[in-house]
Amino acid sequence: MNAMSRRYFLRWLTATVGATTTAQLLSACGGASMPTPVPDRPTAVPTKAVAPTLAPTRPAPTRGAQPPDAAPTAEATATTAPAPASSGVPDLVVARGGEPGALVQQALKALGGIERFVKPGNDVVIKPNICVAYHSYEYAATTNPWVVAELVKLCLGAGASRVRVMDYPFGGSAEEAYAISGIKEQVEAAGGRMETMSRVKYVNTRLTDAQVLTDWPIYDDALKAAVLIDVPIAKHHSLARLTLGMKNLMGLIQNRESIHYQMGEKLTDLARHLHPTLTVVDAVRILMDNGPTGGDLNDVKQLDTVIASADIVAADTYAATLFGLQPEDIDYIRAGAAAGLGRSDLQNLKIEELRVGG
Repeated sequence: MNAMSRRYFLRWLTATVGATTTAQLLSACGGASMPTPVPDRPTAVPTKAVAPTLAPTRPAPTRGAQPPDAAPTAEATATTAPAPASSGVPDLVVARGGEPGALVQQALKALGGIERFVKPGNDVVIKPNICVAYHSYEYAATTNPWVVAELVKLCLGAGASRVRVMDYPFGGSAEEAYAISGIKEQVEAAGGRMETMSRVKYVNTRLTDAQVLTDWPIYDDALKAAVLIDVPIAKHHSLARLTLGMKNLMGLIQNRESIHYQMGEKLTDLARHLHPTLTVVDAVRILMDNGPTGGDLNDVKQLDTVIASADIVAADTYAATLFGLQPEDIDYIRAGAAAGLGRSDLQNLKIEELRVGG
């Protein structure tokens, strides 16, 4: 492992288990040194995640389901799966060359419109990637704020009862990460709500038909929302090779470090049960190296691209090609396709590529 890779691995380990535990582990492994502070990092120190208080294991609810004693609502009775696409609607849309908001608008329009995915009265949860509080969106470690804000506007325009945006950063507090990423400002301006994920809302959930991940603590609001929109940024990851749609769902669970073993099968199990209604991959600026946290603008490549699909495997497969990778190169894409979660055979899919602006 070179010095740069080691520094980012140590940063991730420290944010996950704490500096004291990290020092003990390193001492036991031969006394590697702790990373030095990164010049562009704010003075805030990443906080250690607190273990949640878990409810007894229970089956995952149907998306949009209400508690037994709750009065029925529009979101409870709305169709939770996207409306069937007409024969003329593509399986996947790639929009290039415009401003982030316009890219999202045109991609969703070509995919059948936001109304295909969001019905009046729906409770919508949008899950971007806001992994750390160290960098603004320019460093391509977090989802582009204007991509997220445009989705908020579209969902509200389709009649959603509310639109909440959330993630559980592993470095720094949620409040810091939300603000520094620029996402909080744009989401609130668009009429959405930034929600800090409470540890008491994680429930131990039984994952039926799972290969490996039979039960796990998952954020209850993400399970119950009528619509879950997955909005990862396409970026390098030192362990998984890439963070894309399937891996972005890890922000909705606890005990994430364990997922990195047998990652392909575990992320397939997780994605099957969270079952995002829509995946929108932000490739406006992508992180080519030193992910997931980044920190060097020389690692960032501007593509001005957005990928949208109801098929999370297809969206991830196309996004992988932006890095010169194929589906078999990424464990979770390969496992997801093999399990029938989605399709990675891009050559057999109907793909529409759009040039937006210019």
